[in-house]
Amino acid sequence: MEVRATAKFVRVQPRKVRQIAREVRGKSAVKSADTLRFHPSKGARLLAKVIRSAVANAQENHQADPDQLRICEIQINEGPVMKRIRARAMGRANRILKKMSHITVVVEETEARAAVKPHGTKAKPRPTFAAPKGKGKKKEAVKVEDAPVAAVEETVTEETVETEQAAAPEETKE
Repeated sequence: MEVRATAKFVRVQPRKVRQIAREVRGKSAVKSADTLRFHPSKGARLLAKVIRSAVANAQENHQADPDQLRICEIQINEGPVMKRIRARAMGRANRILKKMSHITVVVEETEARAAVKPHGTKAKPRPTFAAPKGKGKKKEAVKVEDAPVAAVEETVTEETVETEQAAAPEETKE
């Protein structure tokens, strides 16, 4: 289901709004409206207003979940142009064109995505530590896991060592 919202005769140049629309096209509607709140341009503020209106239309008219809405299409068309004149030197005049835009945003509901694993990749296979296969060798490599393990026997023996203490000679006084 597609839901649209339109703002007509908006006093902003279409070229400037198209630059901002390129950044949010195809993204989540709620997140892109929040992102545009911090953009410094006038066109971003007006585009965010139309996106919020499209989300509200979908929520009110079709009971759609706002978190599952995605922007599928943004159109910025030219509206009428107001022509003004600025006086210049020697009786001349320059024309000033004050352009308007028609902004249309279409949102659609998407199904919830499956939860992604935190790292998102498969585990790598463990190394086998096999001998590299050479061109001339026909021997079969032995894996570390298949190698026979030699049994180790430990025996404990007690030994008593008797030491004789040599008697130290006594000092004599003269």
